[in-house]
Amino acid sequence: MGFDHRRSVTFRLAQAAHAYRVRAGTHLARIALHPGQEGLLKALADNDGMSMSDLAATLGVQPPTVTKMISRLAAQDYVERRASAGDGRQAQVFLTERGQRAIALIDKLWKRIEKDALAGIDDKDRKRLRKLLRQVERNLGAAADPSDGTDAEDEAPEPDNLVEIR
Repeated sequence: MGFDHRRSVTFRLAQAAHAYRVRAGTHLARIALHPGQEGLLKALADNDGMSMSDLAATLGVQPPTVTKMISRLAAQDYVERRASAGDGRQAQVFLTERGQRAIALIDKLWKRIEKDALAGIDDKDRKRLRKLLRQVERNLGAAADPSDGTDAEDEAPEPDNLVEIR
C-alpha cells in the first residue's frame, strides 16, 4: 500500500494553513485587504520606513512580490513610498494614516481567528503547538541535506521515471 498523504502531519498542516487563509481572506476583505498584505502592514507597524529589500527579507518573499504588494497598498492609501534620505535610488515604505488605523483592525481579526482556531485547546496544548510549529518552520526553512541521517526505511522507493526530491 502506498503512502496515505491524508494521514500525514504535513497534509494536515497544509489544510490548516489553507483554512486559515480562507478565514483571514474573508475578514481582510472587509477592510479592503488581501491575505499577506496584513503581514506587510504589521511589519511596518513594528519598523516603519523599511526598505523594499528589508520588507522582502522580513516577509520571506521575493522583492518583486513586495513591489507588487506596495504598489497595491499605496494605490489604496495604506502605505507611501519615499526616497531614502541617504540614497535617493532606494525607497523606504511608510504607513499612512489609513495604514496606521488598519493595524488595530488587523490585530482584532487576528485575535478573532486565533480564538476560533484554538477553540477547545487548553493553554498547555497551545503552548506546545506553538513550540512544535516553530520547530516545523525551522526544519522546513533549513537547507535540506539528503545525508541528514534519515532512516532508509522511512523513505518509500522511487519509481524509475521520477526525479529524486532532495
